[in-house]
Amino acid sequence: MTRPTGIELLDALEAGEVRAAEPTADGWVVHAWVKEGILEIFRSSDVVPQGVELTGLELDRTAHGRLAYRDKGLLKVRRFTEKHQVRLVPGGSAVRRGAYLGQGVVCMPPMYVNIGAWVGAGSMIDSHALVGSCAQVGEGVHLSAAAQIGGVLEPAGARPVIVEDGAFIGGGCGVYEGVLVGREAVLAAGVVLTAGTRVVDLVHECELRGSPDRPLEIPPRAVVVPGARAADGAFARARGLVMSCAVIVKYRDERTDAATALEEALR
Repeated sequence: MTRPTGIELLDALEAGEVRAAEPTADGWVVHAWVKEGILEIFRSSDVVPQGVELTGLELDRTAHGRLAYRDKGLLKVRRFTEKHQVRLVPGGSAVRRGAYLGQGVVCMPPMYVNIGAWVGAGSMIDSHALVGSCAQVGEGVHLSAAAQIGGVLEPAGARPVIVEDGAFIGGGCGVYEGVLVGREAVLAAGVVLTAGTRVVDLVHECELRGSPDRPLEIPPRAVVVPGARAADGAFARARGLVMSCAVIVKYRDERTDAATALEEALR
C-alpha cells in the first residue's frame, strides 16, 4: 500500500483513515511516517496570504467578509459541513487542515486544533483550549477551559500526547511531552504533567515517573490533583523549598462520575 503524502495525507488524516498514533491490543503504536509526511509539507510548502469566508453569524459578508492570514500554502483552515456533525460554535475558533474531529465533537470559542490531531466522537473542547499537533484525544473526553494538550512533530518516532476515552481534563491543565492520560482519568484544575513530572499515588503508596523511552502514564480512572513535595538536598530543605508534583488522591467512583456528568446537560 502506497502511503499518502501532501494533500492526500491531509485528506486521509481528516477522514480518520490514518493517525499519528493509534491504540492496539498491545498498546499504542506511533506511526512515524505520518509525522514525517507532515514535516515534509512544512518544508515544501511556501507561506502565502490566505483568506477565510466568514459566515453571517460572525460578520456581514457585505462588509469585510473575509479574514486574512498567512500560513503554509497547503494548510488552509479546515471547513466543516453538515455531514461531519461537528458543533463549531462561532467566535474565533480554528481547526487546521489535517486534523480529525469525530461526530458530535463540540468546539466552544475560542479554541484551536492543530494539524495531525485526532479528537474522538462526542468530546468537548472548551474555550481557550488547545489540541496540539498530532495529539490523540479519545471519545467522550472533556477538555475544560484553557486546557493545553501539547503537540509534537519531532522526533518523528516520539509518542504524542494521548488522552484516552472518557477522561476529564480540568480547567488550566497542561499535558505535554508524550504523557498518556488513561481511560476515564480525571485531572483537577491546574494539574500540569510533563515527561518528567513526579506523580505520587496515595492509594497504592508509590511514585510514578516517566523515562525518555516511555513517557509518564496516568492510570485509568485515577483522580489527580496538583501537589507539592519537599525539594531535595540540605540547601533546599534549610530554606523550606518545595517543588510541584501531581498527586493521585483516589480512583474514580460513582461520586466522581456524578461530578463530571454536568457536561451532558451542556450538549
